[in-house]
Amino acid sequence: MEFSRIGDDILLRLDPDEEIHQSIQGLSKYGIDCAIITSGIGRVRDIRMGYLDDDGIYQTLNYDGPMELLSTQGNLAPGPDGPFTHLHTVMSDNEHSVHGGHLYHATVHVVAEIHLRVLKTNTMKREKTNTDFVALKFCDLEG
Repeated sequence: MEFSRIGDDILLRLDPDEEIHQSIQGLSKYGIDCAIITSGIGRVRDIRMGYLDDDGIYQTLNYDGPMELLSTQGNLAPGPDGPFTHLHTVMSDNEHSVHGGHLYHATVHVVAEIHLRVLKTNTMKREKTNTDFVALKFCDLEG
């Protein structure tokens, strides 16, 4: 992983065998714990995507890949167990069929290029709910 920070913007490059969530969460050791992920492209494998069903339970599908990472958005915030990334993605397989949803896991196959906009620490956080969903909460920025 390499990144460049220009003001509040982070340009992040992930290399083969790096996992996307772990890599973004790893930015916390550089003091980056709150950010909006505005874009992500590349080529990944070992993919797990899914969705939250009506009962609040995540349903997942695994794809061996590799697939083209066409678009990725989400956020990074402090969570109940440390840095927490919430990512949604659109990918295409080798037949140009498109797959998308909540991204649980993806290992970089060739490269991933990701843009993050850093927010002030404590702008937002994640809290557990009575479902599988970990809710986004906004913090009081007045005090």
